[in-house]
Amino acid sequence: MRIKWWKVVGLAGVVGVAATGVMVARAERRRRAYTPEEVRAKLRERHDSAGPAVTSRGSRTSSP
Repeated sequence: MRIKWWKVVGLAGVVGVAATGVMVARAERRRRAYTPEEVRAKLRERHDSAGPAVTSRGSRTSSP
């Protein structure tokens, strides 16, 4: 029995789509696991560690 090459390619595509869906679902669960307070704390931490921003003209922006 010969398997047509297009069947193998189609099956590989379906497996790829399913694997991508699994990865997206895992990332979404991880993202939703944070409480709003944890998200705020992480954003503030990232903002503080980033330092002052530089505009396209090279001047520094004031931080709020």
